[in-house]
Amino acid sequence: MRGSPCLPWLLVLSISLVLGAQPLPPQDLEEEDDEEEASRSPATRCDYDPCRHLQVPCKELQRAGPTACLCPGLSSPALPPHPPRLGEVQVMAQESNAVVHWCAPFSPVDQYWLLLWPGGKGTPQRGPPLNSTFRRAELRKLTPGGAYVVCVVAVNGAGESGLPGGAGPAFGPCGYFTMPPRPQTLVNAAIGVGTALALLSCSALVWHFCLRDRWGCPRRARRAAPNPPEL
Repeated sequence: MRGSPCLPWLLVLSISLVLGAQPLPPQDLEEEDDEEEASRSPATRCDYDPCRHLQVPCKELQRAGPTACLCPGLSSPALPPHPPRLGEVQVMAQESNAVVHWCAPFSPVDQYWLLLWPGGKGTPQRGPPLNSTFRRAELRKLTPGGAYVVCVVAVNGAGESGLPGGAGPAFGPCGYFTMPPRPQTLVNAAIGVGTALALLSCSALVWHFCLRDRWGCPRRARRAAPNPPEL
């Protein structure tokens, strides 16, 4: 039986199609991946400072920026937030006020509030709620010369951050400070002490020079000279 003349052409066409459908060598794919990674711009950290007052949340910074940035990792929103970190307590003696600074935890936070213990004992005074952008609050009308313990509490939908146990907490979200007397009070006290000393000095001088003889405290008489012997 005589073969068909089209059969060799069909075989050649089939072989060429199979060769054309073969994937590129692995080396070519690796080169393409390297070029694609090199074309991408490296991600940078968001301009987020946990201690900055009125700090915009990092998630909002990611949405507002022209390019994606990296935020610090946060704990689960199903758990209460970690305790904030108390910073400087700035005392203003003239106004009897104090400004409290703190740093946010790496946890989802809805709001903050302050707890204040006058003298470090008894039931604390709770301040008004502050939104999650706050990192500073002012305590007013403090007692001059008084001692206080202040704590910062973070709150989210799962609960509140904890406080250290024991009396007089001085680390983490809590701190101890004293309110010095007002400068005007010190000046008045110094004037009063000086006036009292001046009055005491004047009284001592009057007693010594004027009233001593009158009130029965005469000075010692001079010793009389001995009489000459009689001849």
